[in-house]
Amino acid sequence: MVELTVYGIVLGSIISLGAIGLTLIFGILRFANFAHGDLMAAGAYVALFLVTGLFSWLGVPDSTFGPFSFGWRMVIAFPVSMAAVGGVSILLDRLLYRNLRKKGSGRVMIAISALGASFIIRMIILIIWGADYRFYRPGLLRPAIKFPLGIKIRPDQILILIIVFILVTLLHFFLKKTRIGKAMRATADNMELARISGIDIERVIAWTWGISGGLAAAAGILYGIDVQLHPGLGWNFLLPLFAAAILGGVGNMYGALIGGLIMGVVQQVSTAFMLPTYKPAVAFIIMIILLLFRPQGIFGGRTR
Repeated sequence: MVELTVYGIVLGSIISLGAIGLTLIFGILRFANFAHGDLMAAGAYVALFLVTGLFSWLGVPDSTFGPFSFGWRMVIAFPVSMAAVGGVSILLDRLLYRNLRKKGSGRVMIAISALGASFIIRMIILIIWGADYRFYRPGLLRPAIKFPLGIKIRPDQILILIIVFILVTLLHFFLKKTRIGKAMRATADNMELARISGIDIERVIAWTWGISGGLAAAAGILYGIDVQLHPGLGWNFLLPLFAAAILGGVGNMYGALIGGLIMGVVQQVSTAFMLPTYKPAVAFIIMIILLLFRPQGIFGGRTR
């Protein structure tokens, strides 16, 4: 049970990273980005292209770091993939969502357009890489480290927790200390007041999309390192991402973090009592029960 809890924290940290990006978009623009899960998959496959394709062709060395299952190629591919998917997110907003906003389209119309964008991203992945499961380093054995209480955890999983902690900490200080971060918080509180105060709203929106896309890419890569890649991974993550954001309080970054950890732990611990197939159902039952007692989420959320 303790070991399952640890695995749940690892899974929950990945869910949290994606949910934070999702809730940032809602905090600013107040719409559900149904393409967010497939942006996770896009980030994972961009890293796959770099690690097994471009960097291999360029002759970048890929010797692993000690017990970890990746080397310099992944170290370079990680931030590059985050930047690439962040750019794709900004481009989607510029070409699609912003035009719909300017035309006065409602949130439902924009959300449906995001769903359409998610299908396009997934089909592109299928066309390029096919439907097979893939790995960043096929066949590499990753020995687990034994801890007290019979817990076995792979070095990669420890690194996943560290990377998530670093990214969330950096985002925290970015929002609290930087000028654009403060502008993002002001815009989330009241967009019209922020506009009147002289804040460049379009610049804030671009930063929000870029950060959201980057976090989605990071979550997808970390999941690929922990498990494997397949074109439907983003779609499979979409409902847990929304559940985590709703559970923590929609629009609240810290709520999304806690909500994601809860979803991950509940899903993994449930496998001790029932088949893994039912993991998502158990997690949603827990979410519904918690929301019955606290409808606004753990930390409260935005409803505007």
